[in-house]
Amino acid sequence: MRVHVRILASFALLIGALILTLLVFRVPIGEGLRLIGQGAIFTEAGWTRSAVRSTPLVFVGLGMAVAWRAGMYNIGGEGQYVLGGLAGAASVSALGTAATWSPAVPILAACAGGGLLAGLAGVLQVWRGIPVVISTILLNFMVLPLQEWLLQGPLQEAKGQIPQTDRLPDSAMLARFDPRFDLHAGVFIAVAAVLAMAVFLYRTPAGFRLRVVGLGPRAARAHGISGDRVRVWAMVLSGSLCGLAGGVDLTGLTGYLGTGFDQGWGFMGIPVALLGALDPVGVFLAAVYFGVLVAGCENLARFADVGSPIVYVVQAVAVLVAVGLQHWRFAPKGRAEVELG
Repeated sequence: MRVHVRILASFALLIGALILTLLVFRVPIGEGLRLIGQGAIFTEAGWTRSAVRSTPLVFVGLGMAVAWRAGMYNIGGEGQYVLGGLAGAASVSALGTAATWSPAVPILAACAGGGLLAGLAGVLQVWRGIPVVISTILLNFMVLPLQEWLLQGPLQEAKGQIPQTDRLPDSAMLARFDPRFDLHAGVFIAVAAVLAMAVFLYRTPAGFRLRVVGLGPRAARAHGISGDRVRVWAMVLSGSLCGLAGGVDLTGLTGYLGTGFDQGWGFMGIPVALLGALDPVGVFLAAVYFGVLVAGCENLARFADVGSPIVYVVQAVAVLVAVGLQHWRFAPKGRAEVELG
């Protein structure tokens, strides 16, 4: 089956899964789709909300795609996202006025924080044989208590009353285009990241080596490519992208970091990467789909008599369908032939 037919079929199945979920919750299909459309696409508030929800998914999805392309199954996007936000807030707190002239300072610190955490997992696999799947999951559970401790200790706001950081100065925040909405310059950083990763993976020697190591480790070794080095740097790049998501959310949306900073973007980035076939442009489209879904279902939960659980149920069904579609796209057609989509 040709690629474009499978893509159309995939989105048709995703829409079908959404309609089925509405039926399960006894939401009239027409009314439900109208509310989702209003909350995600057909109003200025809707499409800006969708763009903002899609932005962290783009970064984390790209991070997952890079690592998985190299054969490193990074599951730690959530921890890397949170540590990125913590590093961004800590950089402003530590440098004081020296860090307030530009949002580049907390954003670069966020990249460094996420990259170091993921790089640690890569080193543990290459040098100690600890599977990156296990180490990244365990590191997630280490970062969340670290966040709680920092927000009640070194990074707590000046009055010491609330477990959150002080608000960033306005000069350290990303630009917003309309005070009525949350749309910020981080959306354009996400688009630039997609283009940069597409060029990196398909137009540079380093990207070629990364793909070779992931597809054929023995072939890479036979051609003198250091697989271990490539894998570690792939994890560093992956974690930097996940940390960038936290830094952009910090400087573009909240302006401070509290206990509710982690909203599951790191975990949702995995199905985004899978649905996007580990391709930067595909990841972008999948992130937009999930961003629209999240924004639309938030509006649905607000105005329909179904409550907030439908937001999580719709997300869960979409994730299950995305994983199933990924298996279908890469399923063997026969004993000798495998179609790569």
